[in-house]
Amino acid sequence: MPATAESRARTRAFARVIGPWLLIVPGIIAVRAPDMGPLAADFFASPLTVWFAGALLLFGGLLIIAFHQYWSNAAAVVISLFGWFLALRGAVLLAAPQLIERGVAVSARVPLLVQVGFGVAVLIGLWLTYVGWIAKPDASPAKGVL
Repeated sequence: MPATAESRARTRAFARVIGPWLLIVPGIIAVRAPDMGPLAADFFASPLTVWFAGALLLFGGLLIIAFHQYWSNAAAVVISLFGWFLALRGAVLLAAPQLIERGVAVSARVPLLVQVGFGVAVLIGLWLTYVGWIAKPDASPAKGVL
């Protein structure tokens, strides 16, 4: 389905928020990867903190899913998939936090892998920041719309 003016504007707005977030948060995690193991252990030591984080992730993911179901270009696809990722990760954190905890424990033993993974997220954040803040918005009407 071709992008409408509304879908392009919404994708740009979401890119303006998600892009810088993906630059900052995963960037800090990538830099601090060797020190993140103890922080993660402290996080999982508090069931209330884990539950609350899961609820917030689920909420954030559902917000993106509700307000950005667009698949018309690469940025729209990445944003929509990010919403689904957050929602699923939040649901797993609520229902089976031990799965996430095991994954974090395994990845903490390989900081280079963590740095590469979060480095990819930073690159996606850089691109989304460009899409949201720098790239000229496409002002052309959608095909078939006058």
